[in-house]
Amino acid sequence: MINIIQDNINEYIQIIKNRANTVQSDVSIVVEKILKDIKVNGDNAVLNYTKKFDSQNITNLKVSKEEIKNAYTKVDDEFVNALKLAKENIKSYHKKQVQNSYITTKNEIVMGQVIRGLETVGIYVPGGTAAYPSSVLMNAIPASVAKVDKLVMVTPPLEDGSINANILVAADIAGVDEIYKVGGAQAVAALAYGTESIPKVDKIVGPGNIYVATAKKMVFGNVDIDMIAGPSEILIISDKNGNEKYIAADLMSQAEHDILASSILVTTSMDLAKKVKSELKNQVQYLSRKEIIEKSLNNFGAIIVVENIDEAIKIANIIAPEHLELMINEPFIYLNEIKNAGSIFLGYYSPEPLGDYFAGPNHVLPTSGTAKFFSPLSVDDFIKKSSYLYYSKNALNKVKEPIIKLADTEGLTAHANSIKVRFDL
Repeated sequence: MINIIQDNINEYIQIIKNRANTVQSDVSIVVEKILKDIKVNGDNAVLNYTKKFDSQNITNLKVSKEEIKNAYTKVDDEFVNALKLAKENIKSYHKKQVQNSYITTKNEIVMGQVIRGLETVGIYVPGGTAAYPSSVLMNAIPASVAKVDKLVMVTPPLEDGSINANILVAADIAGVDEIYKVGGAQAVAALAYGTESIPKVDKIVGPGNIYVATAKKMVFGNVDIDMIAGPSEILIISDKNGNEKYIAADLMSQAEHDILASSILVTTSMDLAKKVKSELKNQVQYLSRKEIIEKSLNNFGAIIVVENIDEAIKIANIIAPEHLELMINEPFIYLNEIKNAGSIFLGYYSPEPLGDYFAGPNHVLPTSGTAKFFSPLSVDDFIKKSSYLYYSKNALNKVKEPIIKLADTEGLTAHANSIKVRFDL
């Protein structure tokens, strides 16, 4: 089920870091062809790919208001209420991230910065069996808080040509403006270049399969993107006081995502390590995604036994996991020692699914060690900044000499001349 490691820890870490590279080498060739086709042929190409990969029953790409209204009849009130409660938590958390424009004035000089939301953002949402309404909330709500003008969502249709009702309801609650029935690399291309029906956006966010991730990478520069998401991962740090049932359950909560997912326990107790391994075998028998969980744990799961918590934290900072749980009695003591992690869960009653669905912090997190330099999705991802300045003639006159000196030193005489002509120098 899962290996207990005391030696060769560095070798295991390399396996974890390289697991996202186990993809088909010809993906980029396929994606590049799709991108070019969409760019040239627009809606016709989008429809052709949608019929080829998802549904033959597509005639209109845009989801109608009637379809959204009808989606509410297919979900229960408890689900709707859960979405609304999660929305309020997510919105409240992200409101604290809002930055304000500013202005400074002194001695006939005015300088400042204007912060604006992006005009149009595209949200990619996986469909079919991997339909996650929570991802709709996590991507759309920070954009809304940032005052993005238009939110456009793309998601692949089901075989009958409809969109998953849970996704539609979540999008409506989150404030998405337009929804289109298209997925895969073709959806990314449509958002990046625009078609007759689908507007070109300024930024594309949201998770997807390897074709979606590759397409996002290829269109970057033409549009902005959030990040290239790799397989999911969790690292739990616990001492001898850890609860093996909680730990096993949390490890499997990530393992069920993908056979490439990585679930790691780093503990100071060999006794706890053995109990967790046994508990994994017990609990997995009753879970719907048992086969995926077992493959994930067999290939990329591990229980690492170390001497002390400091050593455990050192390993965590090297791996830089997407999710990190500090399942110890006084987790806040060690919080500042965690340098690299997408999101940190503190104590025995802050399991990773709390963050995935409900608490408020974003669940779109850096993976594959990129938490060393990337951050969770936030309001900052949906804004742009413009600086501005004003100098009076008198103010410019006081600083003309150092500007001319700097320009001449760089050999940019036209820059220097721009200052000189204003003072007949």
